[in-house]
Amino acid sequence: MSGRILIVDDVATNRIVMKVKLAAARYDVVPACSGAEAIEVASRGGIDLVIMDMMMPGMTGAEACRRLRAAPDTATIPVILVTASEDMQARMDGLSAGADDFLAKPVDEVALLARVRSLLRSREEERDFHARGGEMLVFAAGPSTQPFGYDTNAGFSEAGGQAAYDARPTAVDGRVAIIAGPEARWPAAQRERLAPLFRGGISTMDRGRALALSDADVPDLFLIDADLGARNDGLRLMSELRSRSATRHAAFIILLSEGDSERAATALDLGAADVGYHPMQVDEMAMRIRTQLSRKRRADKMRSTLDTGLKLAVIDPLTGLHNRRYGLHHLSQVAIRCRMQGIRAGVVLLDIDHFKHVNDTHGHPAGDQVLARIAQILKDSLRSEDLVARLGGEEFLAILPDADLDQVRLVAERLRQTVEAAAIPLAGTAPVSVTVSIGVGMLNSGDSDGSDTLARVDRALYAAKHAGRNRVNVAGEAAL
Repeated sequence: MSGRILIVDDVATNRIVMKVKLAAARYDVVPACSGAEAIEVASRGGIDLVIMDMMMPGMTGAEACRRLRAAPDTATIPVILVTASEDMQARMDGLSAGADDFLAKPVDEVALLARVRSLLRSREEERDFHARGGEMLVFAAGPSTQPFGYDTNAGFSEAGGQAAYDARPTAVDGRVAIIAGPEARWPAAQRERLAPLFRGGISTMDRGRALALSDADVPDLFLIDADLGARNDGLRLMSELRSRSATRHAAFIILLSEGDSERAATALDLGAADVGYHPMQVDEMAMRIRTQLSRKRRADKMRSTLDTGLKLAVIDPLTGLHNRRYGLHHLSQVAIRCRMQGIRAGVVLLDIDHFKHVNDTHGHPAGDQVLARIAQILKDSLRSEDLVARLGGEEFLAILPDADLDQVRLVAERLRQTVEAAAIPLAGTAPVSVTVSIGVGMLNSGDSDGSDTLARVDRALYAAKHAGRNRVNVAGEAAL
């Protein structure tokens, strides 16, 4: 996995040692000798991960991390802090500054590289989101969508903001599930101390309940002991949960015996968001959970935004119907079904009569209201399995699977009558009435991709218009 890693340490020897380890794994390494230089280098862009010494003169690693988190351009760069100190307060200060992990010197190479791989995978997902037009999709989704900085509800400021992390034990949003090993390893009293820190609550469950969770019941984060009934049971359970649609997007933290770097690497490579060690300090675990909840919320936002973007690509924004691209694609798919399975499907092409007169008389906003109302009539009048799309302008396409010609003709006539009878309200003026001309045809086993059928139905539509409008014409029949 490629990645550009910024190494920050005031001791040249430490930078060289770290660079050798990372360069051997084919990472591109950029050195810096102070927190201020690290901020300057990171702000130029192109940095995928920062590994920074905690104790440096002038500006500590924790303070540099806070400043990185406070700047929109660097807020989401993963940060690993490294220190020779065993001071728990220093560790908490680093995590509360927004660091993704805290490693002790001498750094275990296996644990380091596993953590680097894990964080770079997350970074690559964010880069892929932006490369696919993430910012444009956020804009298209509307002003309510927030930037993808750290979430204030998890302790970080949105899109940079001000103070990076409030280390006070205030409750944050998120549901956490604990799947614990033997009581002696992590006493219930310690688990209970976590509960007030998360508004969604903390539940304890076993393997069977976790695997039976529905979409509505899935927690945001699972805290799983690596060894449940037997060694590595927790790792196997995490793999199963990550393979299931209901739980695959949850965050996972695996608890291991102290110093078990080999299995920590395995857990991270299997998809764990973080690892912790017994005996676990409750305050530190709370901080790690808050960090992972923040990352999960960002991932959920990105996934939701991409889903919205996919919908925008196939939905007509004015009417809410499928657009021309999707309608024609669906027509070709139904044509394949007709050809392969010997079924039939109806095709209805509908055009609003004298629509230019509506726009010229009442204005384009009124024309938009007419289009939206016609679209609603079509949706309300067709079956759930039928597809209706706006092809463009005032032209609509409906595809009716598993229907014969008589049924399609009756549906088209009902649509024509419903539109004719509708009084469409307009803002600031009297309601208007419009009529439609409709062409009807059938897809059958001889059609290759639907384009021939669409051409026949299009000719039927224009024959209906030339015959006086406000009528239904069947492809191959003379217009009446």
